[in-house]
Amino acid sequence: MSFLRGSAPPSGGVNPERIELATAELDMITDVFNRLVTTCYTKCIGARFTEPDLNKGESVCTDRCVAKFFEVNKKVGEKMQQMGAGAQANAGSSSGGSYTSL
Repeated sequence: MSFLRGSAPPSGGVNPERIELATAELDMITDVFNRLVTTCYTKCIGARFTEPDLNKGESVCTDRCVAKFFEVNKKVGEKMQQMGAGAQANAGSSSGGSYTSL
């Protein structure tokens, strides 16, 4: 935190690779948020605004929609990690294996 307060940066200064990774992560989080808002708004909020606040039905629908969205997002992430680990294991075992000549 001392870096944010204006004191000297840590040895080596700012790492451009870390900034690029942080920017990519922020872009992904923003994309997830925008998809969440679009999906749940379309599903739960009516086209006619009769009240300034959400009514009970809209509020419950939005809560459930957000919960389901994050649950599915978590399951997809876990599945992708499993697939990535399986692909790495297959690549590791096939690269060191024997080969046949033509």
